[in-house]
Amino acid sequence: MSERRDAQTSMAAAAMASLACATTGGRPTEAAGAYADIDGLHLYYEIHGTAPDGSPPLLLLHGGGSTIQTSFGAILPLLARTHRVIALEQQGHGHTADVPERPFSFAQSAKDAVALLRYLHVQRADLLGYSNGGHIAIQIAIDRPEVVNRMVIESAMTSRDGADPAFWDSFRHATIDQMPRELKEAYLATAPHPEQLPSFFAKSVKRMAEFQGWSGDELKAIRSPALILLGDRDVVRPEHAVAMYRWLPDARLCILPDTDHQSIVGQAELIQHVVERFLADGRTR
Repeated sequence: MSERRDAQTSMAAAAMASLACATTGGRPTEAAGAYADIDGLHLYYEIHGTAPDGSPPLLLLHGGGSTIQTSFGAILPLLARTHRVIALEQQGHGHTADVPERPFSFAQSAKDAVALLRYLHVQRADLLGYSNGGHIAIQIAIDRPEVVNRMVIESAMTSRDGADPAFWDSFRHATIDQMPRELKEAYLATAPHPEQLPSFFAKSVKRMAEFQGWSGDELKAIRSPALILLGDRDVVRPEHAVAMYRWLPDARLCILPDTDHQSIVGQAELIQHVVERFLADGRTR
């Protein structure tokens, strides 16, 4: 238990608004990034792969403090073999410039994601959200249920009970020196204004430090089928994942053994198999 608490404290001390981490993997070479101007935001997105006739696209929602590549670099090429994959970079993340006067929030990121789908003339999509991206997916399912076909919630929580108190306490003392090297390098390499790293870090920390989650009644109202996916050594407690499974009316639960919040994104082939089976189940009904 002490080792697990130490790992949680170390990750939280990195003070990322999501519980994100870097991963490796190649982006399909045929894909090119583009921008959509949405409510004052110059939003960067990519489209990969093709989908079988009638299948909804798959929207990827990366973790906080992260980019498409650092959250999904390993699994994206695999998913693009059988799906039309849409991946965006949130306000102030990656290639998407910040809106200085606008704080980072899950509600705003959910609105931005839905606006992008509308911009692309997508009426309904499957969602895969990692870490803070999972929080955004939940917010979309609550606010705009007509948009969500099926959703995968990977390494995310629905309340502050989802992590140990030490995790939350560490955000009060987070400094930019504790930012994971991979995330810092990714930001500096992709951001339109890399000099804004300190404000990016501060806004990321603030978003997660103020996280409150959703009530049981809000979660019970979600009708989209959901797959809850995490590691047994994740920042998110397995007991909390079971509670999420109980709250959501149509949920599946997958807890990977000997897996933490960082290593889960590297298990691309295993996760692809689990996700594909879940998404395919919706196409066969």
